[in-house]
Amino acid sequence: MEIRELRAFAAVAEDGSFSAAARTLHVSQSALSQTIRSLERQLGVRLLDRHSAGVTVTEPGEVLLREARALLAQHDRILAAVTGQDLAGPATLRVGVPLELPGSVLPRALADMGAAFPQTRAEISHAASAAQLAALAAGDLDLALARECPPGPGYDAVLAAEEPLGVLLSAGLAAERAGSGSVWLHQLADLEWAGFSRAESPAWHDQVTGTLRSHGIDVRDRPGQGGRGLIAEVKLAAVGTGQAFALAPPAWAGTIPDAVTWCALIGNPLIRRTWAVWPDDSRRRDLAAFVAALDIAAA
Repeated sequence: MEIRELRAFAAVAEDGSFSAAARTLHVSQSALSQTIRSLERQLGVRLLDRHSAGVTVTEPGEVLLREARALLAQHDRILAAVTGQDLAGPATLRVGVPLELPGSVLPRALADMGAAFPQTRAEISHAASAAQLAALAAGDLDLALARECPPGPGYDAVLAAEEPLGVLLSAGLAAERAGSGSVWLHQLADLEWAGFSRAESPAWHDQVTGTLRSHGIDVRDRPGQGGRGLIAEVKLAAVGTGQAFALAPPAWAGTIPDAVTWCALIGNPLIRRTWAVWPDDSRRRDLAAFVAALDIAAA
C-alpha cells in the first residue's frame, strides 16, 4: 500500500462519498474510484459499500481507517521533523500557467499533489513566461510553468511538456500547399506569422523567430498584449484571411473553425518546451509532489 492510496481511502471514508472526496483531493471521481478498487484488490476485502446516497465503511474498512489515520499522522510528523515545515494546516501553492498548456499537464500534477497533500490548494494564474519568472523572483509565485528555463543559479527546473509545433493555415492554402497534411516551413515565406511579442518570452521568441528567418520568413515583433498573449480569436481571424499562419501543437485546445486547417511541419523544425521552475531553496513537500508529476524527462 502507498501513502497516497491510504489518503484516498481515508478521504472517501470520512467524506462519505466519492464526489466529495474527489473535490477534497483535487482528483477526478473515476481516478479516485480506481484507486480504491485497486486497494481493495490488494487487500482482498471490500472496504466500502457503495450506494446511491454515498458510501458506508465496512468492518474491514473501519479497521483500515483507524490504522490509516495513525499512519498518516505519523508520516506527516516525520516529514515536518525532517523538513522543518509543518503542512498539517491548509496551504496554498501558487502556480503560474502559460497560454496553450497541454491539457494533461495540470490535472496529472494536481491529482498527485492532492492525493499526497489534500490540505494544499493550488492557486492557478495565467501569465506570459516573462511575467511568471518576474513573479517567481519577487516571491509572488511558488512555481512557474514557463516557455524558457532561467539561466544562472537560484532556480531548479524540470521539463513539464514538449510539443512539436505545426501550423494553422486557411483551408484553401492548406489544400494548395500541404499535399499529405504536412508542409515545409519555407513554403510559408510569403505569409505573416501571427505570433506573440518578444516581451512575453524573450528566449522562446528568439528561438522561434530565428528558425522562421532561417526558412526565409520575415518576422517583425508585434506589440505586447498586456501579458496575455495573442488570443485565439485574433489568431484564427488572421489565419482565416489566407495572409497569415500561426504555430500550434497537434492537440491544440481551441476550437478550429472549418475555414482553418492544422498541418504538420515536415521535419519538426520547432519544438515547444514548457519548464516547471521554482526557487532552489524551496523545501515544500507539496511542491515536490506537484513537480514529480510534471517530470516527463525522467519518465
